[in-house]
Amino acid sequence: MTPTPLDQTLDRANSDVVLVVDDVPDNLAVLHDALDESGYTVLVATSGEAALQRAQQALPDVVLLDAMMPGMDGFEVARRLKADPRTAPIPIIFMTGLTETEHLVAALESGGVDYVTKPIKPKEVLARMNVHLQGARRARQEARQAGQARNALDAFGYASITVRVSDGRLMWQTALARDLLQRYFGTSAPVTPEPVVDWLRRHLAEAQAAIEPPRLSFDQGSRRITFRLHQQTGDSEGGGDWLIVMQEVSDEAVIEAMSFSFKLTAREAEVLYWVVKGKINRDIGDILGASPATIKKHLERVFAKLGVETRTAAAAMAMNRIRQLNPQFEG
Repeated sequence: MTPTPLDQTLDRANSDVVLVVDDVPDNLAVLHDALDESGYTVLVATSGEAALQRAQQALPDVVLLDAMMPGMDGFEVARRLKADPRTAPIPIIFMTGLTETEHLVAALESGGVDYVTKPIKPKEVLARMNVHLQGARRARQEARQAGQARNALDAFGYASITVRVSDGRLMWQTALARDLLQRYFGTSAPVTPEPVVDWLRRHLAEAQAAIEPPRLSFDQGSRRITFRLHQQTGDSEGGGDWLIVMQEVSDEAVIEAMSFSFKLTAREAEVLYWVVKGKINRDIGDILGASPATIKKHLERVFAKLGVETRTAAAAMAMNRIRQLNPQFEG
């Protein structure tokens, strides 16, 4: 039987989980007793390697981390926790006997949100922890609400991604967005398709000025994917992170409607569709996997059924009918 992950067995509904990391047993004992008496669920680790393993298994609500330990020190532990997307949001409070400015700066630069000095005063630790736990709870709640909103977009056919402008990294995507990016561009996270990054950077100034930039579109047969720049989701440093909403539109229903309206075969309707889109016979042949001569024969039969003699007249008649059925159709 597969064991249940530790983070699913902890009673998070009634207690915050604290991971205490210190190589000195006496320090662990003092903190464990104080935290346990205050109602926290306490996990302990006595080395950097054990701390990383424990954090990945349990996903604690906060980490109390000794800065100076043999082997992997606390600064390296913090850097690794922040480099892992699963543990990056967890607030880290350093415990240090070093009070020189350079060490305190190192603690904050490696990912710490705060520090307490040794010898440890349990009441001070509890007070500082409570402040950061409240902040973490708000951040989690906002993330859940944002995730619910984005998943709702998926349900209505609007996929969404978050892209960091500075390096073009794909920071977040819905399930539908992942499928669409793979199908249209053959890319997967953390890679954002180059045309999308170029479009984002080209229109960044407009977006920051609250002017909606032109949408980006790509065709794949009778399907089309459209990108719309929605809003900035991160801070503005380096351009920030931006939420992009994607929608795929299929004109297969339009092709079926043309077939029914003009008594065309499925292939004749496809040929007429691409004539409406302005394609020449050679291009239509490439799209449909047929020779230009075959496309010409299909088109002759289309002209006869529509009672017209030119591509322009056939396209105009088809467009009028399509617009009656689908006013948003883009020819």
